[in-house]
This record gives sequence, C-alpha cells and structure tokens, in this order.
Amino acid sequence: MTSNALADTEAAVPSPPTARKQTRVDVVHGDRREDDYFWMREKSNPEVASYLEAENAYADAVMKPTEAFQGALYDEMLGRIQETDVNVPYRQGAYFYYSRTEQGKQYPILCRKKESLEADEEVTLDVNALAEGHPFMSLGAYAVSDDGNLLAYSTDSSGFRQYDLFIKDLRTGQTGLAVAEKTGSVAWAADNQTLFYTVEDEAKRHYRLYRHRIGSGTPDELVFEEPDEAFNIGVGRTRSRAYLILGAGSLTTAEARTLSADDPTGEWRLLAPRIQDQEYDVDHHDGSFYFRVNDTGRNFRLVKAPVEAPGRENWTEVIPHRPAVMLEGVDFFRPFYVLLEREQGLQRLRLVDLASGGTQDVPFPEPAYSVFPAANAEFDTRKFRYSYESMVTPRSIFDYDLDTRTSELLKEQPVLGGYDRTQYVSERLFATAPDGVSVPISVVYKRGTPRDGSAPMLLGGYGSYGLPLPVTFSSGRLSLLDRGLIVALAHVRGGGEMGKPWHDDGRLMKKRNTFTDFIACAEQLVGRRYTSPDRLVIEGGSAGGLLMGAVANMRPDLFKAVVSHVPFVDVINTMLDASLPLTVGEYEEWGNPQEKEAYDYMKTYCPYTNLEAQARPAMLVKTSFNDSQVMYWEPAKYVAKMRTLKTDRSPLILKTNMGAGHGGASGRYDRLHEIAFDYAFVLGQVGITQ
Repeated sequence: MTSNALADTEAAVPSPPTARKQTRVDVVHGDRREDDYFWMREKSNPEVASYLEAENAYADAVMKPTEAFQGALYDEMLGRIQETDVNVPYRQGAYFYYSRTEQGKQYPILCRKKESLEADEEVTLDVNALAEGHPFMSLGAYAVSDDGNLLAYSTDSSGFRQYDLFIKDLRTGQTGLAVAEKTGSVAWAADNQTLFYTVEDEAKRHYRLYRHRIGSGTPDELVFEEPDEAFNIGVGRTRSRAYLILGAGSLTTAEARTLSADDPTGEWRLLAPRIQDQEYDVDHHDGSFYFRVNDTGRNFRLVKAPVEAPGRENWTEVIPHRPAVMLEGVDFFRPFYVLLEREQGLQRLRLVDLASGGTQDVPFPEPAYSVFPAANAEFDTRKFRYSYESMVTPRSIFDYDLDTRTSELLKEQPVLGGYDRTQYVSERLFATAPDGVSVPISVVYKRGTPRDGSAPMLLGGYGSYGLPLPVTFSSGRLSLLDRGLIVALAHVRGGGEMGKPWHDDGRLMKKRNTFTDFIACAEQLVGRRYTSPDRLVIEGGSAGGLLMGAVANMRPDLFKAVVSHVPFVDVINTMLDASLPLTVGEYEEWGNPQEKEAYDYMKTYCPYTNLEAQARPAMLVKTSFNDSQVMYWEPAKYVAKMRTLKTDRSPLILKTNMGAGHGGASGRYDRLHEIAFDYAFVLGQVGITQ
C-alpha cells in the first residue's frame, strides 16, 4: 500500500455514518450556542448505541486492508512479552506478597508465602476467576488486615469505575456478599476487625467515610461526610501502622484528619483546617506528624509537629521551600525518610538518615527517565525499593541500601527476542515557546535513523492537572522504532514536570500555553530535521485528547495524523453541566464557564466549539461506552460534527469499545489488540504497511 493507503481505500468502503441532527440551543452570557448532537448523551436510547456500532463498522471497513498487518503487529508485540512471569515479592508482616501471570490468561494472580519464599504458595485472589462472565474486570482496593487473615478488595466489571467491596477470609478462602457499592479507598484498623471505606455520590465524588465491623450484624456507620462538592476524600494507613489518615482535597486545597489505629471507634481529629490554595499531606514517625505543604511556596516544604499538638502554630520546618525544586512526596521509615524531588524536569531520590541527618542521592545514568517508589510496606527497614525505567531501559526494580549506599537490581522486565538497548538512543531536547519558556522533549529512536527530515515521528503530549508525562519503557513501542519511527514526548505546561508553577502556567486563564508549547515542540523537531509535517503523527488521551483537538484546530498543516484517546473535546458543554462526574471539582483546572471571563477564554480553544470547514490531518478517535471520566458522547459528537465540515479525503475514524471504560480494554491480550490497531493506523499514515 502507498502512504495514503487508507485514504485510497475510501472508495471501496461504505460511506461513513451520518448522525441525525437535532439542534439544541443554549444562550450563555448572551452567546447563542447550537449543538446538533446533544441527543447523543441519551445512553439508554438505542439510536445512540446503533450510531456507535455503525461508526465501529465503518472504522473496521476503513482499516480492513491493515488486518493482516494488525495481526503481525500483535504477534510481534506478544512475542516480546514473557507471558508466564512473577513480580518481585515484597514483605508485609508475616508474608511475602507478589503477583504472577500465566500464559493465555488475561489477568494477574495475586499470591503470598508465609515467612519464607520457599514456603507453599497461597493464592489470595485470582483476577481471572473474578473476570469470568465479564468483558471487563478491574481490581481496585487490595488490603490485608494486620494479622494476615482478612482481605478487603473491590472490583469493577463495567469500566465505569464503580467498585463493589468484598471481604475474603484468607484462612477459609470464603468471600462474603458485597459490603458496599461504589466504593473507593479502604483501610484496616489495628484490631483486624474494623474496616474503613469511602463511597461516591452520583457525580462520582468520594464524599462519605463508613466504618464496617466484621460480624457485627449492624449497618455500617457513617463516620464522615464532606459537603463541599469540590472536595474528594480518601482513607489510608501510615507506614508506621500507628494511624489512619482521612484526607480531603480539591485540586488546590487540602486538609487531613487522623485516628489512632488502635482506637477504631474513637473520634477523628482534624490536624490543620483547610486554607484555600494550600495543599498538604501527612505522614507519621515516632512522636511527630510530618507535613508536605505548599504554604510558603508553590513547590512545597516539609514541616513537623508533635502528635499531641499538630496545628500550624506548632509546625517546625525540616526542609524549606525551594523555588527550583519540587518536593513531590516524602516516604518515612523507622531509620530514614525519602524525599521524592524534581529539578529541571528530572526526578531525584534523596534518602535522609534520621539519626545522623546525612543525605544520600540515588544516581540515575540516563538523560530522561522515570523513577517511582515500589512496594515498601515495611516500616522497620534500611532499604528502599524503587522502580526505574527510561525509553530504552525496561522497568527495573531496585533495593537501595542505606548502609552500603548501593542499589541492587532485583528484576528487570524481560523483553524476549534479543532486545539490545545499545541499538537505541534516548535524548532530551528543549523547544522555545512563544513567550520564551524552554519546554523539555524526551526522544527515542533506533540508532542509524536518518536525521534529514525523512523519518516519521509519533509525538505525544498531555499537560494537565499538574501530572508529569512519564518517560517510560514500552516493549510494544519497539514495533515503531524498528520500522524507523522516532518517538517523542512533549512535556508541556499544565503538567508537573517543572513543579507547581509549570502546572499553574497551563491551567485556567493560561491553558492556551499547553497548546502553544506543543506546537513549539513540533516545530522544533521539524526544524531540527527529526521529521517533517507530512511525516508527523501526534497522540494524546483524555486531557491529552483536548490537547490533540486544540492543536489540530490551530495548526492542521503541521501534522499528518492524529490519534486521540477518550478525548476531552467538548469542554464548554461539559463544564456547564455540574451534574457530570468531575465537573465541579475541575473548575479549579479549567475554570467555570458560568463566569463570563472563563467562558470567553474557553471559547478560544474548546475543540468542539472551534470546529470549522477546513482540511485536517487523518484522525483516529477512540472512546469507551462506559467511560466515566470523559463520557463517550464527547468524542462521538466531535466526530459527527467534524464529518459535516471535512474538506479533505483523509480518514476520520471513530472506534468505540462498547464494554470498557476510560483506559480501554482491561485484559492484557485485549489491550495488545487495541494497540496493534492504533499502530497499524499510525504506520499506515506514514507509508509503512509491513
């Protein structure tokens, strides 16, 4: 097939579906808004599912010439995976816990061994068994009581993130009826009989905390209810096991309550009342609570206070705020604590010995990478377990030893088929945004890939909620790199790569910086001859799908094709509806369009609002019928409207998973099939068909 093979096949496939128009008119701040496809919100209307299925049939017809290629890509990616595998066990109490996979099975099997890794295996939960009879299965909570006898776990079988909570007796293997529905976080008290859990409201906001007593026979007791619709709550247990923590937070403000784990029927105590635009989280060590808080600067500092008097007036500074360093987290252990920091966009692990005050930095050798705390369940240890990976280094689990000052590699993710990382190059570049700000770009390619503008590229981005775009390894990505694609990630504002100010500069009335940053990154990569516009494919999901929609409207000439996963593209209509999940809480991210200034600004970038008649890049738009974060109707409306405005013959495909949620398929083999579909589209757009 030629480079426009998918476009060339249009004459051989049915005409794309035509969605019925039923105009709805709203007037907002005197501005008349017409929406021909508002009716698609009626999920129970058979016409909605019929339309989505018609789009699926059309997508399959357009992609039919790539079916053999999709199969080859799937086999290739599967061939790199060690299907029967075991994760590194971690210690918690008397047991070593781990998960493993078996060839042919979609889901992990969770296991443990008592006292020794040589002991007999006990299966605590087989997710494959839970998934029987369901097209989707997601495991939420997984918490074992202190004595190791009871397991609290939750499952979602629809993809709508509605988790039913169960308790399993690990001594007998018996699981009771669901304790509660629509649950979130859970935490055991120290008595091994009391379980705390949160539940959500109709807008999927976790707002109530309940106390469940094993075998009491009485209804679960409502312990706390959060009235502010911008706040979610979550419950957890400190690593010291001494306290339960109930956190309440919006996107900008937080507070926490605590309860002795030994006193599950006691009163929860407020640690420090919420103050607007101040966030904090809390941990416990010895006789103190430690607070990571951004009261004196956006990038957080560390303070402590006595357990008996934890209020702000008693805070003592441990680590000051540093404008150039983001304090992303703090993990406490009996002899030391770990600072998770980020400077110039790069992560750092710094261990602090509590006895001596001495510090140790864990060295990382590559120009771009990601590092995360791994399973660290034990409080009394002198080792810290972390996960490290880059675009060329597979995910690797290490133990850092405080005494030897060295990291021991416990396991590197196997990549079958003779993967040689020396054949791939990872780089970190910077682009200059229109306002002069330097924006990082992470790049990977196979050694020998030309740098004359002829190489195809897949450029990804996100840029929202202060979440850094992680620089991770993908064995599946090798199917792109080995075919000559360069893969890059644009770390645009709105994310958290440079700390909270980086987020602030890409939200609310500065949201357009996210889009202009991404365009600057694309232009930089073209200017440096990594690729050219007719070879450049871009990709993003969720809020990253908003990014895709905005830049495709702003600079359609700069991109050959767009892959948009569960895209948040109907910004104004969604943010005008306070009944939808996430809306009220996200006023602090996007603004409230009930306010005219925010509405006017959103109108300058909202992808659905700004669609107009013009030539566009080829586009693959993907969604899920049970998505609770970006409702299916956003991408469906977006594509339907775009079809009426297309002035080109490039493919426009809408693919809906009718039995999944925000993350797509839940089974690992099903997910590989979805990736193969995406890769066949991407590669086909740049003329690679085998």
